[in-house]
Amino acid sequence: MTIWKSLRSLEELNGTAGTLVDHLGIRFTEIGDDFVRGTMPVDARTRQPFGLLHGGASVALAESLGSTGASMSIDMQEYLCVGQEINANHVRAARAGLVTGTARPKHLGGRTHVWIIDIVNDGGELVCTSRLTVAVIRRGTLPI
Repeated sequence: MTIWKSLRSLEELNGTAGTLVDHLGIRFTEIGDDFVRGTMPVDARTRQPFGLLHGGASVALAESLGSTGASMSIDMQEYLCVGQEINANHVRAARAGLVTGTARPKHLGGRTHVWIIDIVNDGGELVCTSRLTVAVIRRGTLPI
């Protein structure tokens, strides 16, 4: 059974010209009943000076996938999701190719969501695991 209440298409998710997602080359590739998956290249945009995938780029991929999943699992006409906390454990280096992240909810509450995002290399080996907590707030309650 699907968890999505505001499902968007891959075309909509990938139509993000001029954003960080676009700049880093992140592409949403799959939406399952309870997960969102996407890729990011390991290249000059995402490497740190020693030639390894930058930890911040991994976190950007994780937050992009998790926050997208969180937003699609609420009624976006009435609510929105904002990041509260993210952490990441970098367990293996990546130097080239694509990394693939998969975001799945651990907790879908009325006020908070917790998402687990695992990022693997081309060989399927874990590169980074991240946990994202988002606040679910009623539209119009933030001064933004």
